[in-house]
Amino acid sequence: MARTIQLNRVGTWVAAAACVAIALVSYRFAIFGVQESMPFMAHHLETGRILFFAHIALAPVALACLPFQLSPGLRRNMPAVHRWLGRIYVLAIFLSGIAGFRIAFSTAAGPVAAVGFAALAVMWIGATAMGLVHGIRRNIPKHRTWMLRSVALTFAAVTLRLYLSASMSMGLPFEIAYPAIAWLCWVPNAIVMELYLRRRGTLGREQMANA
Repeated sequence: MARTIQLNRVGTWVAAAACVAIALVSYRFAIFGVQESMPFMAHHLETGRILFFAHIALAPVALACLPFQLSPGLRRNMPAVHRWLGRIYVLAIFLSGIAGFRIAFSTAAGPVAAVGFAALAVMWIGATAMGLVHGIRRNIPKHRTWMLRSVALTFAAVTLRLYLSASMSMGLPFEIAYPAIAWLCWVPNAIVMELYLRRRGTLGREQMANA
């Protein structure tokens, strides 16, 4: 049991570090420019410059908020900070998600990738909106459940880069790998989170029944 807890903590810290690191690296376009830092997305500059910059500038903000919003210590000891970071997280997702939905249909990777990224944007905004509504209503259990779903979708920024790096290292053609990654970066995340939530709900009911 102690070993499992220790491994879980290590995994949590690795995931948190990945969120912050990728959020910071995402701003490389501000130094090197879009053409040099993300050439496969440079075509969006011609089809929707403002929306494109809104997406790539605000999505990392939401990603960087994750480790702090998931911290029990922050929620318990600094609830005001948790609420303000939550507002920033939600606003970043709404604006970035809307922009992401629009630019998804101008991707050069084809219709499969376009639908995959558009579906991610819809699910991302929807899950976050549900979390916000339940938070306003002070229904904390449902607020946390929906926000965890939002977290799984926000984490797509990490898994996308992992899959992209893996496909490049294996020499897979970009035009084949990228449409698959448009779905793989978020669908497994959502499924794993749903299984976790169901398991946690089942365990909670069992504990209440045995109390």
